Amino acid sequence: MERANEVIEALQALASKQYEEVFIRFFKTAPGEYGEGDHFLGIRVPQIREVAKEAQSLTLNEIQHLINSPLHEVRECGFFILVLQFKKLLKKASQNEDKLREMLNFYLKNARCANNWDLVDLSVYHIIGEWLMLPFDTEEKKHEMMDRLAQSDNLWEQRMSIVATATPIRKSEFSWIWKYATIHLSHPHDLMHKAVGWMLREMGKKSPLDLVTFLQIHHQDMHRTTLRYAIERMPEQERRMWLNK
Repeated sequence: MERANEVIEALQALASKQYEEVFIRFFKTAPGEYGEGDHFLGIRVPQIREVAKEAQSLTLNEIQHLINSPLHEVRECGFFILVLQFKKLLKKASQNEDKLREMLNFYLKNARCANNWDLVDLSVYHIIGEWLMLPFDTEEKKHEMMDRLAQSDNLWEQRMSIVATATPIRKSEFSWIWKYATIHLSHPHDLMHKAVGWMLREMGKKSPLDLVTFLQIHHQDMHRTTLRYAIERMPEQERRMWLNK
């Protein structure tokens, strides 16, 4: 694990007490909050990306060492490296099915290490989301994978099932967001309200009609935060109309 330890040392050299204190509050680490007990070095995302870029040749065992770390930014760097490797393999996806599948399974096995919203959001649509659009599995298997995440008792796996739909949305495939937004409409957590609304808004960018149709069917069932996020880019008059319904 020498190279993984070198990455950790590089990150520790960038630590900032000032940012550490900010991140501890921002990522809700107090007792009872969703990030309870997490530990930070206080490193900004662009700095972590630079370290990941330099370390993108790490093996999966070395990446495992990073994402098992109690330090948030070390786990973050591990997931950034995994994304970089996955993206590289995607360039010749038909030749790299076995490697892509191995990395997908590695990501799923370690999903709970992505234990805050930023770790989910930086990685899931690049890996699971891209896999949904590849021809390597049947639709049934893909739905089984997503259903396991959606039905998990873990908030971060649940969030993965909705944020992963960002990739199909960008490619104008809306069946995934329709299904998993509907499943999560009654979710009790604010982070899921925001995630569902965010993905619905992304769908609305590609197809305003699909968003309006979804809202016509479901607006009475969704949390007000979800609705606010979903309609954020609508004209003021239209937003007021939906909020008053």
